[in-house]
Amino acid sequence: MPDQYKSEQEIVAVVSGFENCTTSKEAFTHLSHLTVGAYYLCHSTPVAAFAKMRFGLWRFLDHHGVGQAKYKDCLTQAWIRQIQTVIEQKAPGSSLVEVTNSVIERLGDYRIRVEGE
Repeated sequence: MPDQYKSEQEIVAVVSGFENCTTSKEAFTHLSHLTVGAYYLCHSTPVAAFAKMRFGLWRFLDHHGVGQAKYKDCLTQAWIRQIQTVIEQKAPGSSLVEVTNSVIERLGDYRIRVEGE
């Protein structure tokens, strides 16, 4: 199990690195994806979180020369749903740190397969 977040600042740093494309493509791991998804869902609706994640992933991929062909809407939507399910199971009023750590604990080793992979 990966290290748990101890502060909201650690989570914000991951989100900032993603949004500003200062995180390398190698350092932006599955757990980083989950962290950003949890952050977006804690600060907006699932529809808005999906839109923000989609835009951010396109920008991130382009910035790092990966290209948008690697991106799949259906995969991002599926992850947003999975993260939202974990969030909904947390007690109301749980902190961002508690929620994000739960998401990573529950989904860190989980993989979603999409049609055509």
